[in-house]
Amino acid sequence: MHILCVVLLLAFLVLGHSSSPLNKMWEEWKIKHHRVYDNQTEIIFRRAVWQKNLVLVLRHNQEASAGKHNFTLGLNHLADMTAEEINEKMNGLKLEEPANFTNGTFKEVSGLSMPQDVDWRKNGLVSPVQNQGLCGSCWAFSSLGALEGQMKKRAGVLVPLSPQNLVDCSTSDGNHGCKGGYISKAFKYVIRNEGVDSERFYPYEHQNGKCRYSVKGKAGYCSNFHILPRGDERALQAAVASVGPVAVAVNAMLPSFHNYRGGLYNAPGCNPRFINHAVLVVGYGTDRGQDYWLVKNSWGTEWGEEGFIRLARNKRNLCGIASFAIYPTL
Repeated sequence: MHILCVVLLLAFLVLGHSSSPLNKMWEEWKIKHHRVYDNQTEIIFRRAVWQKNLVLVLRHNQEASAGKHNFTLGLNHLADMTAEEINEKMNGLKLEEPANFTNGTFKEVSGLSMPQDVDWRKNGLVSPVQNQGLCGSCWAFSSLGALEGQMKKRAGVLVPLSPQNLVDCSTSDGNHGCKGGYISKAFKYVIRNEGVDSERFYPYEHQNGKCRYSVKGKAGYCSNFHILPRGDERALQAAVASVGPVAVAVNAMLPSFHNYRGGLYNAPGCNPRFINHAVLVVGYGTDRGQDYWLVKNSWGTEWGEEGFIRLARNKRNLCGIASFAIYPTL
């Protein structure tokens, strides 16, 4: 968007005026994202939330063009939701109890010479990005993403696994379906159940359902899992380099995360102590001297860089990227 248009639109928004360009943007956004609201009250509320997010996006991107940020924001499919709604409905990671795990379950490969950059997508270890919808099932997508990578290394074929299988069937292991769950307990279910179905056999439904696991659809399994040292980005880098994609927990509470469009995400307010969302580290690298993690999300391809985010690396565990990292073993 031309800088003059941005400034004029911001002026309209800040002064509270209704403008035809703004109305047009709103109507186009609703059509693009198939939004139909129940009543006038809902329309007014959603428009106000969308407009607030638009102000955030425009102001941030103005600052980014002036060199204040290394990443940009955009109006994606979440733009009519408040940060509180997104955190409640979509960020369903339950915090693991440290007492449940012994330290040092990750055995770092001695003398490992780590490559400068890794992108497991290039090796076929990363399945297509999915959209979890308004279901707090991020824990299921994250854990199975790590397992898919290990299955591909073992069998030579990448088969997307079924998050719905975990959502429906792992409640007795301590998970809560769309109300949230644990990465470790997702693996515990797969171990106890001696398998998990493929996505094709047991497709995702964006809501809780009745358990329908069948050995006929079994496409993945694991025997154990390893927890990496808490907060150790070096250990996470070693695991990603030597093992493959690793399931991690992050702080996804900030509106800048929800509206992330592209670039190297380095929001100083992304506190590593507050983690609420599960994602998958599929690589790492350096861009113009800035280290980053390459992270796969489960919010669809309209979010971020076609469903991925590059999150600043070696910035004191930004967003808690290394606070709880875990990968399965076959």
